[in-house]
Amino acid sequence: MGERQVLLVAGEASGDLHGARLLEEMRRRAPDLRVFGLGGEELRAAGMETLWDSSEVAVVGITEVLSVLPRARRIFHGLLDAVEERGARCAVLIDSPELNLRLAKALKKRGVTVVYYVSPQIWAWRRRRIRTIRRVVDRMLVLFPFEEGFYREHGVDVVHVGHPLVDEVPALEHAWDAVAADELPATYRLALLPGSRASEIESLGPVFLRAGELLARQLPVELVWVRAPGVPRERIEALAARYDVPVRIVAADRLREVAAAHLAICASGTATLEVALAGTPLIVAYRVAAWSSLIARLMVRLPHFSLVNLVAERRVVPELFQGEATPERIAGEAAALLRDRAAIDRMRTGLATVRGALGEPGASVRAADAVLETCRS
Repeated sequence: MGERQVLLVAGEASGDLHGARLLEEMRRRAPDLRVFGLGGEELRAAGMETLWDSSEVAVVGITEVLSVLPRARRIFHGLLDAVEERGARCAVLIDSPELNLRLAKALKKRGVTVVYYVSPQIWAWRRRRIRTIRRVVDRMLVLFPFEEGFYREHGVDVVHVGHPLVDEVPALEHAWDAVAADELPATYRLALLPGSRASEIESLGPVFLRAGELLARQLPVELVWVRAPGVPRERIEALAARYDVPVRIVAADRLREVAAAHLAICASGTATLEVALAGTPLIVAYRVAAWSSLIARLMVRLPHFSLVNLVAERRVVPELFQGEATPERIAGEAAALLRDRAAIDRMRTGLATVRGALGEPGASVRAADAVLETCRS
C-alpha cells in the first residue's frame, strides 16, 4: 500500500465518528498504517493526519452545496495531489456522496483501490448512481441489511458490516425508568439536537429553541442543548440568548445526557439513531432550502424520512419536514406526547426494536477487516 499510506475522507460529523472507530480497529491490525485526508476531531484523536477539516464542506441539501463549492474544489484537488505525493494505493471514502463519488472516479483513474463505507442512499433516490458505484468502487461496506441485497442485485461487491452505533450506544439507565408507570415527572427534561453542520445550526437552532420556549409556557421544562462535536459553544450561547428560557449546553457524556432526557427534539440524521438506541422518545424535525425541499419531494420515494422509522419499518416517532417543522407544531407535538404516559410507553417499546434491527455488535471490527482485505488484494 505504498509505505502503508491510506487516504480516508469523512465529510461530516457522523462519518468522522464512524471513521475514527474504523481507524482504531485498522491500526490494531496494521500498526504501521499512515492515514491522512479529510476528517474532524474524532479522526484526529484516532491518529489520522487531517489535511483539511470536515467542517469546511459539511452542508446538507442540494442547493446548500453550492455555498461550499469553491472550497470543496480546492480540497478535492488537494486530496488527489496528496495521494500522488504519498504514493497511496488505497482509499476509504465515508458517506458524503456529492464529494466522495466524484473523488472515487478520480482515484480509480489513478489506480487507487476504493472502499466506500456507509452507502449513499441511492435506494431512496438518484438510483442511476449505481452505475457509477459499480464502475469506481471496489467494495461497498453497508450498515443496513436491506442495502446488501440491493447492491448485490446490481453487481457491486458488498459487505454488510452492521451499524457501529450499536457499539457506541450502550444500554443506559433512562429518565423514564425512574418515573412510576402511572405517573408523570414533576419537571420534564428536553434535549435539543439540531445537528452538527453550520447550516443546520442556523436553520434548526432557532426553531428548536423557540419550540422549547413555547413548551415551557405549558409545562415545567428544563432545556438541554446536546452540542455535537465541532459546533462552537459560543455560537449556541449567542442563539440561546435570544430566547426567554434557560438552556444548559452539554458536550461531555452526550449519550448519558440524552438518556437523562424525557424527550428529544432531533434533526434528521444519524443522531436520531443515537437517541433511539438510548431509549429516549423523540420528535424528528428538519428544514432545508426551498429548492432542496422541492427536488427532494420530487425524487425521493420513501414512506418515511427519519432513519428511526425506516429501520423500524413503521412510524414510531413523529416526523416534521419543512413547513411542518415550525416551533408551534413542535411544541404542540411535544406537549401532547409528554402529557400522555401511554403514548410515551408505546414509543419506547417501538424504539427498543431499533437496536435489534441494526445488527450485531462489532461493526467497526468487521469493517476494518474488510478494508484491509480489499486493500491487500
